[in-house]
Amino acid sequence: MITQGVRVTGRCSSCGGTTTCDVGQFFDHGMLCWGTEGRCADCPNTWCEKDSGLVTPENIREVLLQAHGPARLRLSGDVPSLVPVLQALRDAHELSLGEARARATELAETGLIGTLVEMEVLAVHLRNRAIAVSVESAA
Repeated sequence: MITQGVRVTGRCSSCGGTTTCDVGQFFDHGMLCWGTEGRCADCPNTWCEKDSGLVTPENIREVLLQAHGPARLRLSGDVPSLVPVLQALRDAHELSLGEARARATELAETGLIGTLVEMEVLAVHLRNRAIAVSVESAA
């Protein structure tokens, strides 16, 4: 399992007290998942939300990017054909051929940027097609 999380504090919508919220993104059993779990220190207000899909909600992505910085996915060597790259990108994100071409070009030139979990998920899809890639800090 690949995971990344952060703890944030805020104000309770019920009483105005202090909330503590754990926000995370993870890749488990082939699925990109995310969740939030929190509670108020001053009242019984608690919550727990978990979901999965191709795209993580932007508010969760932004918290993770602020706390941990972005990660960059790069090709580790020459790729004789972009066909397996296109197939992997299309499989990972259900992209059109045009969208996959644009992402493949970006991957080949400067690398793709996102959260650590997002880039590791793409790396798994690419490695499954025998494409050598690396994930590193983009900061």
